Amino acid sequence: MSSPEQPLPTWDEVLLCTPHTSAEQVGLFLRRCLIPCRGGSKIYTLLYADELSYEVSCRAEELFQHLQCYSSSYRLIILCNCERENSYLPSAFSHCKVHMIPQRSQADIQHYLQLHFRVPQPSSSAAAVFKEHMCVGIVSSKRAGMGK
Repeated sequence: MSSPEQPLPTWDEVLLCTPHTSAEQVGLFLRRCLIPCRGGSKIYTLLYADELSYEVSCRAEELFQHLQCYSSSYRLIILCNCERENSYLPSAFSHCKVHMIPQRSQADIQHYLQLHFRVPQPSSSAAAVFKEHMCVGIVSSKRAGMGK
């Protein structure tokens, strides 16, 4: 994000974990991250790793230990909720823990995202319904089930 020209992460660089994320999904993600290929120098991010089940977390750590020998130049970020940092995977990697404080203001982050999510004006896109022709929008309500 230090330059507006830097791209957003691609589909293969991020895994958004939930309690339903399978060991196979995490395994495929770790293989992409840890086995060297011609893909360049990507930064892989495991989001909400604290949400993974105990079984999936154990298998992920075992696979990480096994695959780590293939590459010493991997770039992996594991993000978790600080209130759940005692769950299995964050605990297993606690020796690598870094507490992060955002270095950019919210306005800077929003501006950077606007540059990447804006659809050109002449196109007839569904983005026309969102503010400033953004191709991504968030719709929320304080009342559940109101047809969002």
